[in-house]
Amino acid sequence: MEGPIFNPFDSEEITPAFSEHWAAKRRVAQALRELTEVLVTSTPSIEALNDIAERLELQASQFAKTPRRYGLRKFVEDGNHGGHGEVNHELNAVGGWSNPLSPGLNMWFANGVALGTVSCGYAYEGPPNHIHGGYVAAIFDQFMGMAQMMGKSPGMTGTLRVRYLRPTPLNTELQLRAELDKVDGRKTFMQGTMHAGELLTATCEALFVRPNSGMQNLR
Repeated sequence: MEGPIFNPFDSEEITPAFSEHWAAKRRVAQALRELTEVLVTSTPSIEALNDIAERLELQASQFAKTPRRYGLRKFVEDGNHGGHGEVNHELNAVGGWSNPLSPGLNMWFANGVALGTVSCGYAYEGPPNHIHGGYVAAIFDQFMGMAQMMGKSPGMTGTLRVRYLRPTPLNTELQLRAELDKVDGRKTFMQGTMHAGELLTATCEALFVRPNSGMQNLR
């Protein structure tokens, strides 16, 4: 008998790690985020940089010798890391808490809408003191992609139309909101906004298309 379906979006609180393994990996990911932020904002000597690089290269080489799983499916098939929901919640490139590339997008459902928060540091800078537009689009893609679950017919991104109304500031908690527009067969239409405080910085219209074979059968 199958257990309950994992849903990390039941509340505003960040869902705890599925296991001690993921909790430890979250710690490593956070350390790497902090290291990246320091790297892009610091000005140590060339000697210090080379020394840091040598130590990190050694650490990476040793780390690579541990058992590895390439891709979300392999982690799920392993059987020790949770199901698709748990693994995606850790490894997703934009919303994964164990992926150092992720800016840490948190989202939840409340009163028929999807809500989210995220903050991007200098590693995500495009225009001076503002987030690179590509990351704004990526955040919308992930956020809207999760929000489409409200339509109960999830699919792949077909169209993502982002309007950049104002530069989106760094180091600021951004508020995201998405609503279901309509579901038409295999198509789900979503609308979303991004605010920095009272300032509306961007809007998004997204179309998601469910594959004929279903999302679970993608290869």
